[in-house]
Amino acid sequence: MESLQHEIESLTKRQSDLEDVELEIMERLESATARHAELQARRSALDTTIAETEQARDQAYSEIDAEAEQARKERADAAGGITAELLAAYEKSRTQRGGVGAAPLRQRRCEGCRMELDASYLAKIAAAPPEQVMRCEECGRILIRTLDANA
Repeated sequence: MESLQHEIESLTKRQSDLEDVELEIMERLESATARHAELQARRSALDTTIAETEQARDQAYSEIDAEAEQARKERADAAGGITAELLAAYEKSRTQRGGVGAAPLRQRRCEGCRMELDASYLAKIAAAPPEQVMRCEECGRILIRTLDANA
């Protein structure tokens, strides 16, 4: 009888220990489930943000493409009255000089390189006919003569 009583006590303690372990595991599971739900909500919010950002990016690309197409049309219209030879010279100059092939001549200064031109060269430019292409001595860009070129 004593032995059975000792066995019952031992089993009761074992049962209590196992119940404690079960409760601890249930608490950990509850905590992990809550954390999982929180992470799922954050992931969902991030997925939404990503989708919105991608949509905004695609819209910006579309607008940039439309602007670029409009600029190409305007450039083609503006280049309509220019000779093929001058257009080829401009394209070559533009390619060699980082996208700017021509620059205005204002107050004795090339606006492309910001260098002031020599007085003798300015006189040569002033004497040249308007259809003659003149280039900056410093940077080689095509000079666009303006009303205040020699001022």
